[in-house]
Amino acid sequence: MAFVSLPRSQTTVAVSTRIAGMFANMKTAIRKRRMYRKTIEELSALTDRELNDLGLCRSMISDVARTAVYN
Repeated sequence: MAFVSLPRSQTTVAVSTRIAGMFANMKTAIRKRRMYRKTIEELSALTDRELNDLGLCRSMISDVARTAVYN
């Protein structure tokens, strides 16, 4: 088993960097979730005819929203 021993000052920087990264990831995840919900909300507000014009049906809304936001 291998491990790395760092001086205390470098360890503190690494931990604070990881914590900052964790909060940045959470912020990104929250922003994407909001966009996903907004996309579903807007597509759900369309009539069946409008969805058909886009080549969609109601059962496809969540898949389309997921693809639009997360890919």
